[in-house]
Amino acid sequence: MVRTRVPEIAARRGRDLLDRVLAGTRGGPVTHVHEVSARPGRPANWPGWTPQLLIDRFAARGISRPWEHQAEVASLAWSGRSVVVATGTASGKSLAYQLPVLSALLADERATALYLAPTKALAADQLRSLRSLVLTTVRAGTYDGDTAVPERDWVRAHSRLVLTNPDMLHRGILPSHSRWAAFLRRLRYVVIDECHTYRGVFGSHVAHVVRRLRRICASYGAYPTFVLASATVASPAVSAGRLTGLEVAEVTEDGAPRGATAFALWEPPLTGLHGEHGAPVRRAAGTEAARLLADLVVEHARALAFVRSRRGAEVVALSARRRLADAAPELADRVAAYRAGYLPEERRALEAALADGELLGVAATNALELGVDIAGLDAVVLAGFPGTLASLWQQAGRAGREGLGALVVFVARDDPLDTFLVHHPEAIFGRPVEATVLDPENPYVLGPQLCCAAAELALTEADLPLFGAAAAEAVLPDLVRRGLLRHRPTGWYWTARRRPDVDLRGTGGEPVRVVESDTGRVLGTVDAWASHSTVHPGALYLHQGVSYLVDELDLAEAVALVHEEEPDWSTSARDTTDIRVVSTLRQRDLGELTVHHGTVDVTNQVVSYLRRRQVTGEVLDETALDMPARHLRTRAVWYTLSPAALDGAGLDPADVPGAAHAAEHAAIGLLPLFATCDRWDIGGVSTALHPDTGRMTVFVYDGHPGGAGFAARGYDTVEAWLRATRDAVAACECETGCPSCVQSPKCGNGNEPLDKQGAVRLLDAVLGRLSG
Repeated sequence: MVRTRVPEIAARRGRDLLDRVLAGTRGGPVTHVHEVSARPGRPANWPGWTPQLLIDRFAARGISRPWEHQAEVASLAWSGRSVVVATGTASGKSLAYQLPVLSALLADERATALYLAPTKALAADQLRSLRSLVLTTVRAGTYDGDTAVPERDWVRAHSRLVLTNPDMLHRGILPSHSRWAAFLRRLRYVVIDECHTYRGVFGSHVAHVVRRLRRICASYGAYPTFVLASATVASPAVSAGRLTGLEVAEVTEDGAPRGATAFALWEPPLTGLHGEHGAPVRRAAGTEAARLLADLVVEHARALAFVRSRRGAEVVALSARRRLADAAPELADRVAAYRAGYLPEERRALEAALADGELLGVAATNALELGVDIAGLDAVVLAGFPGTLASLWQQAGRAGREGLGALVVFVARDDPLDTFLVHHPEAIFGRPVEATVLDPENPYVLGPQLCCAAAELALTEADLPLFGAAAAEAVLPDLVRRGLLRHRPTGWYWTARRRPDVDLRGTGGEPVRVVESDTGRVLGTVDAWASHSTVHPGALYLHQGVSYLVDELDLAEAVALVHEEEPDWSTSARDTTDIRVVSTLRQRDLGELTVHHGTVDVTNQVVSYLRRRQVTGEVLDETALDMPARHLRTRAVWYTLSPAALDGAGLDPADVPGAAHAAEHAAIGLLPLFATCDRWDIGGVSTALHPDTGRMTVFVYDGHPGGAGFAARGYDTVEAWLRATRDAVAACECETGCPSCVQSPKCGNGNEPLDKQGAVRLLDAVLGRLSG
């Protein structure tokens, strides 16, 4: 319940604000509060090469001197060294790269620069920032999917600073590089903003897009300096080097000032209801976030709630407005949602309204995480772990006005990782963030990218080291055998008239369009790999709060036909997964325990779906489906235990399937703590006796063709990963297993069988041998 309005915030510390939102709550939801100390800024002098015009323009924006890290980055870039800056949110990373880039463009009116952002919104935000400097000779323009054709022609012909994204560089610029020859020949700098977002399969593709750019530039005689900006990540120089293929310097000491912040970990209380298999149910993180957002608005705090899904952001905003309509109706219109999918002008209006205080509360997806210039908020609420610690700190960094205290609240979802984090604060505050995981040598990425490179300019032997000589030499013969490339003494040539069609996002094929049968209206799209389980015939599909029943799924045409319906039940698909070991790349043989990393073949088939009552979770019926099997060759990490080790752990043969299944679910839930992935990026299989190993085996695999580097990271950190998994299961207060420990929202077997206590004994047996 929202409380009555209190006086506006003055210089109140974040802890005081937390006390206010805690007033009237039951059950003590806060498990830990961490105080982030205030820090003064460390200014530096403008580098001697900075044009006076640029100094004056920055001064007009209130910037009298740069911070130390900004000056260091700018000086390294000016000297021709590629560099990555990895400092906190709102630390002024934009100025760090704007300073050398704009200085170069002012000094040489023929020089050009390229800016790459992961989102259109961020590129548009940067364009506004650049234009506010009023540098008339620095003609800047965006070149992306929203850019009209006449404007694209103008940007290509006249812009000296082009702002785009990897997708447009891949599809629109590099294939037409001859039309961009004048721009590329004079390219001095390439800025890659928010480079920590390029991970997994997407990051591996982007790494090759960057290499293709370097190759084309070299053909025109240009060798640009790269300046990368990142959230705080582990080993930023290594990650940036893997992304660019260059030696990259790093700057990580943050010289910007920071206000004090109270960072609270919040576990929603149990509801008293029971869900699947009698497991206790916690209040939803979105429900808690909506209540917190409303309470903060009542306090006249400017607050932002990060929610994981587009629909979730809409629901949280709507729920907060409803609460305010009851308790403080004059504030109800000062809350809104912000997500991808809005029109550009809608996003700009929301950003401006939040920045100037017209809006007090916003529920947003991570579209507001990636660099859009909104800082100085009083509070940030995180509804669930955002996938990586890097993203968590990026989102949390939106809170804090200079000289004032701020509040950050991380609200745990009913999920093993979230539950682990709120009970193990040292996993957030006492450890470095993750390393960015990507694998440019993944043959399923490298092969298509070599085809793109050959279509742009024939590949030669001299080009192969750029793409990884050994990996490229292994892939090229297969591309020739399949007729995609033709090998001649002078190199490898693309054989088709059309350009290669390569999906950077690695979604596994053409997205399935969800179409309303009666009107022909396209409601949305579903990734190809997810379509079998989400839009199969009979599935209930949700779109913008409206439910639709799937009438037909046409896989050949990639279309699902639906009609609007609001039943009192939901659907969940059941599937079978089989996994076969192809080869082992690395292994640790500890006798009764072995740990492996290698290549596997995964066969998955959706076989049926359940209908459940929405309120009680009661299963109404199960309907068989005739869906084709799908095959995935990928990378996995797996461990095996001998029968003697299982017996020593007190596990009878009948207990092993449930124990292994529960351990597998929990391990999938905790791997994102060690690799930059989401649990939906990975899958798992467990079996009491696997035919390829002859033992009890638990597999965790990358859900992308060829792998994405996540399983490799699991192998590298196996002891820490499985110890966190064991602790999360053992610490959960449920008796037999729940979504906070061993139940999985995507289990194809309906979370059966599961043995929570057996999983703890199994993991103890594994850890005892790993540490021995």
